[in-house]
Amino acid sequence: MPASRYTYLGPEGTFTEAALRTLPEAATRELVPMVSVPAALDAVRNGEAAAALVPIENSVEGGVTATLDELATGAPLMIYREVLLRIAFALLVRPGTRLAGIKTVTGHPVAQPQVRKWLAAHLPDAVWESSASNADGARLVREGRYDAAFAGEFAAATYGLEPLVKDIHDAQNAQTRFVLAGRPARPSARTGSDRTSLVVWLGDDHPGALLELLQEFAARGVNLMRIESRPTGEGMGRYCFSVDCEGHITDRRVGEALMGLKRTFPKVRFLGSYPRAGTEATPAPRPGTSDSAFLEAAEWLARCADGGLDADGA
Repeated sequence: MPASRYTYLGPEGTFTEAALRTLPEAATRELVPMVSVPAALDAVRNGEAAAALVPIENSVEGGVTATLDELATGAPLMIYREVLLRIAFALLVRPGTRLAGIKTVTGHPVAQPQVRKWLAAHLPDAVWESSASNADGARLVREGRYDAAFAGEFAAATYGLEPLVKDIHDAQNAQTRFVLAGRPARPSARTGSDRTSLVVWLGDDHPGALLELLQEFAARGVNLMRIESRPTGEGMGRYCFSVDCEGHITDRRVGEALMGLKRTFPKVRFLGSYPRAGTEATPAPRPGTSDSAFLEAAEWLARCADGGLDADGA
């Protein structure tokens, strides 16, 4: 049944699968690997799955463009959860392979910047070719297409390979953020440590257009956690912006910022408000931006409109 099925960027043995298995509900779901991010998300759009887990951001390489673009286009989806996973690679090879014999390597394009220095130091003459996922790279090594693949060590057994070198990473504590996306419904409940995601399209290219977008957040004390421009495909110079901000849509400061964006820009796609992963504490709202401050200001405005100013005129 689709309600019990989750899709993910496959094949088996990807970091995405490892991230998905950290969710408690994964133990009671059918987990179905898909060949690409669009395929995983389209299964949700088509009613073939309840949700899909896909990578969206890496602490070394930045946004995963396939996910950002897929969430910005097509039938709307919403994000309900996020997962952070520490990323360290193993160099997976067929049994008997030695480092000196490796001439070709493969892995997901996002993996390459995370192991570039290690490659230059240990396999400077090896030719890199990208694969659809790190686990798919391991499959291609098993089939003899490449000599080695950068993937999670846990993928070795699945593909009959050996981890020749373990714990490879150019950046200490590299992480990838994954999101669980489903069909639109009521957002996840507010927790007090939340993230809101959206996409904003600029109406036209004019001086200060990006500043106008940023001011909607800055004026209300909403902290931006990520903002990236992506081409719309409508011609050179036409961009939309993928945005993450602190807070929940039910926070007054966030809700008013979203209303300001909707008034100002021709298209805004709300992608969800959901609990933040990790243990980092969310800073307290800046003075004047809490829900109570917005409520007090609204009450003051109502008194002014009714002619009932306070004795001191405040």
